[in-house]
Amino acid sequence: MDLQTVTLEDALRLLSLPRVVGVDPASGEEITAQNGRYGPYLKRGNDSRSLVTEDQIFTITLDEALKIYAEPKRRGRQSASAPPLRELGTDPASGKPMVIKDGRFGPYVTDGETNASLRKGDDVASITDERAAELLADRRARGPAKRPARKAARKVPAKKAAKRD
Repeated sequence: MDLQTVTLEDALRLLSLPRVVGVDPASGEEITAQNGRYGPYLKRGNDSRSLVTEDQIFTITLDEALKIYAEPKRRGRQSASAPPLRELGTDPASGKPMVIKDGRFGPYVTDGETNASLRKGDDVASITDERAAELLADRRARGPAKRPARKAARKVPAKKAAKRD
């Protein structure tokens, strides 16, 4: 909806918000459909869930709302993790299965505990179990990433008091 295309009927529907969808049979709390700062959403007590379109505010039923609340809550980038690009054998050092995943900085091999980036010469489709185990062993040998020490706060000399004559 934009300002030029809003009809009197649309304006009256928007003024009627928040709309009560129904009462949750499990908790007895009222479920309302509202339009907020970040878009349309459902609210039940302190729990809120986003809706896909603004039209859903006016058309969603109690059954649909309960289905949305039955799903796990998703926030930002915390959606379901992507499946691995390729599964390899078990790591000889940890005994855990090795998989290749696609990360923010490119593909990497992991055993669930240690992550090691693939080098430029390594290809996801052709990397061997031995090479993946070697990359993980190198990463373990290097240890965790070192963070630079914080600089101490600069000491400022105290201001001298003005002399009276």
